[in-house]
Amino acid sequence: MEADPHRLFDTWFAEARAAESNDPDGMALATADASGAPSVRMVLLKGHDARGFVFYTNWESRKGRELAANRQAALLFHWKSLRRQVRVEGQVEPVSEAEADAYFATRSRESRLGAWASDQSRPLESRALFEARYEEVVARFAATDVPRPPHWSGWRVVPERIEFWQDRPHRLHERRLFTRTADSWTEGLLYP
Repeated sequence: MEADPHRLFDTWFAEARAAESNDPDGMALATADASGAPSVRMVLLKGHDARGFVFYTNWESRKGRELAANRQAALLFHWKSLRRQVRVEGQVEPVSEAEADAYFATRSRESRLGAWASDQSRPLESRALFEARYEEVVARFAATDVPRPPHWSGWRVVPERIEFWQDRPHRLHERRLFTRTADSWTEGLLYP
């Protein structure tokens, strides 16, 4: 059995990419505001290594504001075809400017333009207004590359707990819990 949760995640994630037809990198992100009111939404995993799990967003969005106020987050990967889940809990930290710039440069031009045009999560008077803002941004950057907006970057969830859940017959599931202790991990099992 794998004793390093990051290597185990790499194995499961590779299997999910081979088996899942839609968004194997999709993960539910749970946040809470400063008062503790929870919120959850789907985001895409854009990087993973021993430092943690990375996603990108508009920092002025609801999730961005919640993470700025409360640096705790939880992730859930659910790979239905494999009958597996991975739960991650921990603190968040911003990615470096270089990491954010490098990832932003890989996005399609249209997605980069959209990052400038959208006031993500804020009320929108009409779709026509958003489309007009998008066209203004298209014109603004017509002759240049589209730089990363200052309000757009990434967060890294630095795991304190990682649980691997495997479906078993008769609801006798297998649950392996890894908990960070200083610079290493301890592993235990949970009742299904």
